[in-house]
Amino acid sequence: MNRLTGKTAIITGGGTGIGLASARRFIEEGAFVYIFGRRQEKLDAALAALGPNARAVAGSVSSAADLARLFDAVKSERGSLDILFANAGYGELVPLGQITEAQYEAAFDVNVKGVLLTVQAGLPLMGEGGSIILTGSTTGVMGTPTFSIYSASKAAVRNFARSWAQDLRGTGIRVNVLSPGPTLTDMAEEVVGRDAIVELGAGTPIGHVGDPSEVAAVAAFLASSDSSFMTGSEVFADGGLAQI
Repeated sequence: MNRLTGKTAIITGGGTGIGLASARRFIEEGAFVYIFGRRQEKLDAALAALGPNARAVAGSVSSAADLARLFDAVKSERGSLDILFANAGYGELVPLGQITEAQYEAAFDVNVKGVLLTVQAGLPLMGEGGSIILTGSTTGVMGTPTFSIYSASKAAVRNFARSWAQDLRGTGIRVNVLSPGPTLTDMAEEVVGRDAIVELGAGTPIGHVGDPSEVAAVAAFLASSDSSFMTGSEVFADGGLAQI
């Protein structure tokens, strides 16, 4: 399929996991993709894998100055933006009673402030037919022990999409949430552990842990005109975890 031919996309958190898999899928479908992330070595490795239709910019989504460099590059090199995938995320396991102010700020700086800054910086480059995708989580609709700060931040992301769909009336720009379930990514392995993620996936109705490419396929749908009648929605790619 070539649903994204001629489109320009940005993916934050694009150096690994779901972001990298989505960059690969977008390119396969014809897009030129900018990946954005904090770790230069991950970006370099991703570019080597993605080929000539990708470019990397290093920075943090919680820094307005870093984001300005990203969007300035897109404007000067491509002129406009069609797809904005606000995918960068951060979380750690910590039970109630032990949560520090620093842990709260770290999660909300990336998952809430970072999404807000990313979308606001990208809007001037977008026009009719544009698609904004926000990465949510099954934890945004479920109670998850020791994960309340991350979960609350993803609930905020869900409301961003509902509210921004109203703000974007008449612009032709859509905004939707893509909420993965247990998916084998670097972040999931670092935070929860590989064995725990695999076990959680095995307990879903689908019966296996998600691969980033499976989530990327849903991201490509939301990025394309196939989802043209969708805005303010949340799509779960979770093996059924949050659906039963």
